[in-house]
Amino acid sequence: MNSTGGSDIYLGTMTGTSMDGIDLVAVLFPQKSPPHLLASQFTPYPEAIKQELKQLVLDPQSTITQMCQTDTRLGQLYAEVIEQFITNYGIDKKDIRAIGSHGQTIRHSIDKHTPYTLQIGDPNIIAARTGLTVAADFRRRDVALQGQGAPLAPAFHNEVFRSNEKNRVILNIGGIANITCLPADIDQPVFGFDTGPGNTLIDHMARAFFKRDYDHEGKLARSGKILHEHLLSVMTKEPYFNLASPKSTGTDYFSPQWLDQFGLHDVEATDALATLVEITAHSIADSIAGLPLTIQECFVCGGGAKNTYLLERLHAHLPDTISMNTTEKLGIHPDWVEATAFAWLAHRTLNQKPGNLPSVTNSKKVTILGAVYY
Repeated sequence: MNSTGGSDIYLGTMTGTSMDGIDLVAVLFPQKSPPHLLASQFTPYPEAIKQELKQLVLDPQSTITQMCQTDTRLGQLYAEVIEQFITNYGIDKKDIRAIGSHGQTIRHSIDKHTPYTLQIGDPNIIAARTGLTVAADFRRRDVALQGQGAPLAPAFHNEVFRSNEKNRVILNIGGIANITCLPADIDQPVFGFDTGPGNTLIDHMARAFFKRDYDHEGKLARSGKILHEHLLSVMTKEPYFNLASPKSTGTDYFSPQWLDQFGLHDVEATDALATLVEITAHSIADSIAGLPLTIQECFVCGGGAKNTYLLERLHAHLPDTISMNTTEKLGIHPDWVEATAFAWLAHRTLNQKPGNLPSVTNSKKVTILGAVYY
């Protein structure tokens, strides 16, 4: 890899709510310039790890011992993947300032009395095995300040994607979908929230009935029919959709058990998929429609950006006045926005700058996020 010219490289890892694998990027953050992506890589989770994680997330009877063992195994895997990444791209470790490691979310519940969020993948192991500084555990400081701890990416979106000409939404469709509203008026605050399920239930149905990790381009869903009675039942009975922002959720809430109450395991599988796509599209479009300003542009990132049927259904529910593109048009491929955001958060943490937006998370104040492991 070419010399960085004295600039520090930050690595960012993101393992999202889809629980499919590790996104890893190497990024430069030049002053007064957009982030410069040097290298990127996706590493699928080994099947055994994937199954352990799904059990931890979905089974309320999972034990502390299971969690601790998976925390260790994930830390070992992240360290191995990062070391290989550094070797593959010829990065000099002396040029790396820090790794921003999000970890794998296994619990997220912002209850009034006992709010919590938990990401695993021991950063001590990553630091010890790579010999590099690691910033991790980004969410809990915001929660400690009575915030939601999520979404955190809007602060990064504000830094790199905001326009002073048009009101924009950045839509991330991972396992859970979330939006960031970026007003053109610089005096107006940024805000954002989780809209509800993104890919998580669609992926579950693809695995359960078709033995596939996901529905490629939404082709299976496209072949089914939308069950409007089921759709109406979900959209009217699920209280999360009617909550005011700030709000956040997780795959431990929008889970296969959640589907059981609406009978979507008991219908034709392709019809269930088509209906689940419609639930995701509706909940996102309704969230955008409910924003307190007129949106002119929507830029999509995350795995859902590859689901062409989902994007078609979303476009059908949005006003024609909203243009839709992926974040690639803004300079960052949709696959790497989230990992780049956590490299940026590590950059903020190491430089002792705040990484949250109280207008998004409802935290009592801006704060430096994360813990640093040297």
